[in-house]
Amino acid sequence: MLATMHQYIDGARRAATSGESFDVLDPSTDETLETLTLAGPADVDAAVASAKAAFGEWSRATPAERAAVLTRAAAVLDERAEELAQLESRQAGKPIRLAREFDVPGTVDNTAFFGAAARRLDGMASGEYSADHTSSIRREPLGVVGSIAPWNYPLQMAAWKVLPAVAAGNTIVLKPAEITPLTALVFAEAFTAAGAPPGVFNVVTGTGAVAGQHLVGHPDVVMTSFTGSTAVGRQVMATAALTGKRVHLELGGKAPFVVFDDADLEAAVHGAVAASLINTGQDCTAATRAIVHRSLYDAFVRGVADLMAAVRMGPTPDPATDLGPLSSRRHLEKVAGMVERARGYARVVTGGAAPTGDLARGCYYAPTLVADVPIGSELWTDEVFGPVLAVVPFDTDDEAIALANDTAYGLAASAWTRDTYRAGRAAREIAAGCVWVNDHIPIISEMPHGGYKHSGFGKDMSAYSFEEYTQVKHVMHDLTGQAHKPWHRTIFTLPG
Repeated sequence: MLATMHQYIDGARRAATSGESFDVLDPSTDETLETLTLAGPADVDAAVASAKAAFGEWSRATPAERAAVLTRAAAVLDERAEELAQLESRQAGKPIRLAREFDVPGTVDNTAFFGAAARRLDGMASGEYSADHTSSIRREPLGVVGSIAPWNYPLQMAAWKVLPAVAAGNTIVLKPAEITPLTALVFAEAFTAAGAPPGVFNVVTGTGAVAGQHLVGHPDVVMTSFTGSTAVGRQVMATAALTGKRVHLELGGKAPFVVFDDADLEAAVHGAVAASLINTGQDCTAATRAIVHRSLYDAFVRGVADLMAAVRMGPTPDPATDLGPLSSRRHLEKVAGMVERARGYARVVTGGAAPTGDLARGCYYAPTLVADVPIGSELWTDEVFGPVLAVVPFDTDDEAIALANDTAYGLAASAWTRDTYRAGRAAREIAAGCVWVNDHIPIISEMPHGGYKHSGFGKDMSAYSFEEYTQVKHVMHDLTGQAHKPWHRTIFTLPG
């Protein structure tokens, strides 16, 4: 019965009321996993009403009480880890090894982190900043948060949105991508099993144009958190502006991977392949532009091409598979089209094609390295969101930093060097929300994730994310007990 109930509202699964459906496909085979019953406006209204009703109780719960729910939720998720990994692998086309060793344990850890972080909200110390008053700071939850999660990391990025919001005392309505909704429903169930009151965590599974648009524009939703493309992020901002709600955006990326002349070449080659192919390149922080010193350029290109050629595409359930499919046939056509056009202005060194044989049933695309990419070309400026790495040479450090920043995006970057001063300069001057040194991709729950420029604003993960999901209130107490305050004379004087 649960297979036809794809909304999670007021602590239980229920069927949608729209009467419309959508086939969730396994992109490794293009076969239907499940037929989704799509949420319509009435379902969104019901979810928001449930979240609004639950806000009073949840916002008044003590930090320790909320922390206990989150800690228990982490345990429930850990118990269901294999189920989550299998679902995530099948709906998102992830190799099972990636789902088991990255997506699911990362989500469990993030949940456990916020179980602890819920008990500490930072602010200025109370004190007499004015001689006649004591000031204190309160951090208070906002209300109902409407969040929209993407399809590339359906479970992890749902967690990034849900966890700081509910840890801070908000209630939430989450809309996962309609092509990858299944783990979000299990995630919500884990919170109910952990003791979250009904309505604290709701899920509506529908399209962006219907359910997402209605959620963002709903007058009882006080904040929207969105992860997805920059173009859609702008639409979200425009809709949110009509009701004046707070917006948190994690958008696109075009991460530079800067290899200086003193870098460990073997480390840089391995790092580039791992960072460009993670999640089949469907990662906003993935390395997409390798900027390599001319003295290492040819060796880097040869090394990356050789290593990419050894990466194994295969069935997603096979633990030996390195690279899974792209998310859909339509997305495969988009990636392949960008590479085909690049043949007219650059050099495709390896890859650049979909596989034949059994894998042709799915949405696979070979790891692809494109060298000698002209600055300003499509492959240099636009998100590919696939297993494609563009490479250009540079001659001076100034040129390397300028090329790294030659993008509208600013989510992540990396610098590869043995020189601490050069590394320090890159960290200071590259405009990105995260700069790795001699690595690219690792994330940890304790540190924030978020972008500069067209990559959006606001932070996911870490205690910094509470700044997105709380409002600061200044409370000021008079210490004098005087009816006639000295400052009143600036407004009026008493008779006599």
